[in-house]
Amino acid sequence: MTDSVIIRAAERSDVAAIAAMFAQDALGGHGDSADPADLPDYLAAFDRISASPNDSLFVAVVGGEVVGTFQTTLITSLTGRGSASLTIEAVHTRTDMRGHGIGQAMISHAIDQGRAQGVRLVQLTSNATRLDAHRFYTRLGFSQSHLGFKMKLR
Repeated sequence: MTDSVIIRAAERSDVAAIAAMFAQDALGGHGDSADPADLPDYLAAFDRISASPNDSLFVAVVGGEVVGTFQTTLITSLTGRGSASLTIEAVHTRTDMRGHGIGQAMISHAIDQGRAQGVRLVQLTSNATRLDAHRFYTRLGFSQSHLGFKMKLR
């Protein structure tokens, strides 16, 4: 199916479909919602992402439907002699479309974006409970190299 997957920049009109995918996620625990009353929160976030020169939001489309999404952030650091890295975040494939090569197409697109931007490395994090995702990322060539920490502020 990867031949029929189109990866493109997300548009404001995609936001409700993206939020609905996140709302289906039982493991993430992010409190996402497909309730139309919550759409303004997602639209405000989309506007912030769109305005950022270092952030990009993408969707995977099959047959005209949004079936996946991911975000990338370009981070420049003084480490590595001032090199840049690309972080992939919020990778999600619609539940009924998993196992069809959509995730691989999205990650390949992100890696290609990183190469085009001359980054030193591409990195991502994955919820510790997502063992299938860990196997998927390892199969794509990622290795577990760091231990992550988070602090919830709200």
